Order: sequence, then C-alpha cells, then structure tokens
Amino acid sequence: MFLSHHHPDHVGGLLGKDGALAFPNANIHLSAPEWEAMKKDDGSAKLVAAIAPKVETFQPGAAIVPGVVTAVAVDGHTPGHSAYEIASGDQRLLYIGDTAHHFVISVQRPEWTVQYDQNAALAQTSRRALMQRAADGNLRIYAVHFPFPGLGRFKAQGDSFVWEPER
Repeated sequence: MFLSHHHPDHVGGLLGKDGALAFPNANIHLSAPEWEAMKKDDGSAKLVAAIAPKVETFQPGAAIVPGVVTAVAVDGHTPGHSAYEIASGDQRLLYIGDTAHHFVISVQRPEWTVQYDQNAALAQTSRRALMQRAADGNLRIYAVHFPFPGLGRFKAQGDSFVWEPER
C-alpha cells in the first residue's frame, strides 16, 4: 500500500481494534522524509511500532513500481507528503492525498491553506504546481476529500483552476 502521509484520516485503518496490523501481508510504502517525521511524532508511536517491519521508504519523486507507480512530491502539508501517479498503458491516475481538501475552495484558490499544512507557503506553491501539471496533462485525479467518488480533472481557468468531476 502507498501512504501519502501520516495524518490519522490516512493511516487510521492500518491497525485493527486489537492493535495488530489490519493487512499483515501488505508492505507499506511512504517517503523517507514522511517516515522520519512519523517516527518523531509521539502520537504515532503505537502505529510506528506496529508497521515498522512492513515499511519500505523511497525518495520523493521515485519510481516505486517502474512504469506503474511514481511518487510525486507535494511539499508543505507534511515533511514528506506524496501524491502518486499510477499508469496503465497510456492512461494515468493521479492520487493527490491532502494536496487539496475542498473541490471548490482548494481548487479555485490554491493559495489558501488549511491549518494542517505544516509549511503553508510551501504547500501553496506545491498545490498550484501539482494542479498545473494535472491540468496541462489532462490527468485523471483521485481526491479522497472531494465528493464521492472523488474522480475528475483539474482544468485551468484564468489564473486558477476548476474541478470537473466525472459523471
């Protein structure tokens, strides 16, 4: 499995009620900077101890599964926040993690940040760059915080963007 970052709403299902791994056969991929930040977070100690044997780190931007899954650094939200571009033939899907939290506000005003962005200025720059990349490449997007099913595309509109959900 591929983790974007270690916030509870993205890692909460890794452990069962008993504290054991919910997916004991799965390897857990996350960026090296994110893993280091997670290990320093006192609130993540129990999770870190449980998943440590399964963690496989990578450098931001790495081809994790060459030709299939590539990590995309999206700095600012957390120290190693990652998006993932997933390829199948000529099709691409970009999972954006917490790059954007709202399908209107975050997209039309990428310079607006949320309290969870640890480095707001860097998050602004990264968010705009990722949205521009996605719009320029007409990439299909998966955004977990957008209305179900969270699939669509970013389209450039003036000096901003709009979200076009799949129908």
